[in-house]
Amino acid sequence: MTRQPPNTARAWVDVDLAAVRRNAERLRAHCRTRVMPIVKADAYGLGAVPVARALEPLDPWGFGVATVSEGIALRDGGVTRPILVCPPVLRDEFPAAAEARLTLALGHAPDVAAWRAAGGGAWHLSVDTGMTRAGVRWDDVAAIVDAAREAPPEGAFTHFLAAERGDASMAVQEERFRLALAALANPPALLHAENSAAAARRPNSRYGLVRPGLFLWGVWSGPGALVTPDPVAAVRARVTDVHRVTAHESVSYDATWVAHGPRRIATVSLGYADGYRRAFGNRGHMLVNGRRAPVVGVVTMDMTMLDVTDVPCEVGDAATALGADGGEAITAEELATLAECSPYELLCGLRMRLARRYLDGAAVSAGTVS
Repeated sequence: MTRQPPNTARAWVDVDLAAVRRNAERLRAHCRTRVMPIVKADAYGLGAVPVARALEPLDPWGFGVATVSEGIALRDGGVTRPILVCPPVLRDEFPAAAEARLTLALGHAPDVAAWRAAGGGAWHLSVDTGMTRAGVRWDDVAAIVDAAREAPPEGAFTHFLAAERGDASMAVQEERFRLALAALANPPALLHAENSAAAARRPNSRYGLVRPGLFLWGVWSGPGALVTPDPVAAVRARVTDVHRVTAHESVSYDATWVAHGPRRIATVSLGYADGYRRAFGNRGHMLVNGRRAPVVGVVTMDMTMLDVTDVPCEVGDAATALGADGGEAITAEELATLAECSPYELLCGLRMRLARRYLDGAAVSAGTVS
């Protein structure tokens, strides 16, 4: 008989599904249109199938993914709504996508013909208005007009390159998108362009769908955002050792931290193999019993050390690397700044050996962990 430890034995991610729903409802009300949650990369590391199921009561149009495999996983998880694979897909995968009743994003006439030949159904026209990443160029739509006439797309979309920047690029891209649609003989009625940052910055969407991702997972869209999400994820790990050091003793590899006097050091069972980055060494904090404890020394593969001299801490306590504990909180934005990365990278980097614990409206403070 295989024995598994409880989810909270070592290190885990708490996911508040009620907060995910609140965020989706808040954005939907703000934009006054339907949502297509982007659940690629396993919902940015939080679990695509549980998240999709939690969002069902809000009647989303469907879900967005990045690969055919991700779409199939949602189908296997019981999702019946439309699933749009947003990036380009090689033709070798067309039959599997068709069998799973996925919707593909296409931007080239030969791909439209191949998709039909593979038994594919719905597709969305991908229009490149400035990302230079995927889709038909906005000024070359004539190349796909005939194919779109023979097999009309269900929808059309573009992607903003700098929605969070607040410059003129969104307006430029939207005008290019308008011109591209005008070049079609019969443009589809279902249009979408706004990601989380764009949707949060203006009310009343101009399109039939918005495509939120990071907003749903509780990450603020930055200055200029008109709506703010509730926190969703918390990363926690157990304290597995507590010991004392004296003056001039070091902690972790390369002796990058040296005690200037007697200190109390806690070892936490979380490291860069879990997605807690080496960049947090000697810079970051974790929360222990509602108090901030600084990370000391280099973050190692499986363990991180904290200075808990002034913090009540015992073996077995839960340390919070991301999220709230008591009145304190460590946000994804704070960690992303320390790591010089985006919150997208941070969440997607949470490795699968971190157990996921799904809560639905329950308290997610470390104080409730059993």
